[in-house]
Amino acid sequence: MRAISELNVLTRVRIELPIGLRLMTEEFREGWNFVRASNAKRLGKKIETQGWNFIKIAHSSLRSGVGDTSQEAIASALKLALRRVSEDFNAVEVEHIELTQYPWFFLARVRVYPYRIQQGAALPVPDEALSIPIAARQRTLPPQSAELFPHFGSAMPMLKEMLVASRSSQARV
Repeated sequence: MRAISELNVLTRVRIELPIGLRLMTEEFREGWNFVRASNAKRLGKKIETQGWNFIKIAHSSLRSGVGDTSQEAIASALKLALRRVSEDFNAVEVEHIELTQYPWFFLARVRVYPYRIQQGAALPVPDEALSIPIAARQRTLPPQSAELFPHFGSAMPMLKEMLVASRSSQARV
C-alpha cells in the first residue's frame, strides 16, 4: 500500500479529463485513485493550461480512523472522509493528517477538501437544490411571543427615555 501523506491528491476512477492530459494514478479503494507525484497546485496548473478549471470547495470533511499501524489508521480515516464527498466532486486533496499513538493502536484524523475538474467555470446546481421551496418571510411576531418576552414592548419607551436623559445630563457637564 502507498504511504498516505498531506497534500496527496485523489481522483475518482471514472473522471473526465482534458484531452492530452495524462495522469499517472495508483488505485486506493472504493472508486478513488491516488495521483502520483502531484499536489493540488501542480495538478491545477496542468489542468488550467489545458483550458479547464480546477475548483476548490471550501467545505472540508474531517474523519477519524484507527489501525494497527499509522498508515492503516490514516487509510481508515481517509476511506471514511471520501465516503462523505458528494458525487458532484471528482477530486480531493488530503489537507491535514493528525496522528496519535496509543499502546495498542493508532488514531488518525484526516481532513480532505473536495475539488471539481471541469471545462466550464460555473459549478452545476444539484437537482435537489432546485426543488427546495422558499418560505415567505414572516412579518409579524408569533402569537405566543408576548408570553415569551413580556417586557419587550414596554422596555423600548423606557430605554429611549434613559438614552435621552443620559444625553441631556452629559450636555450639562
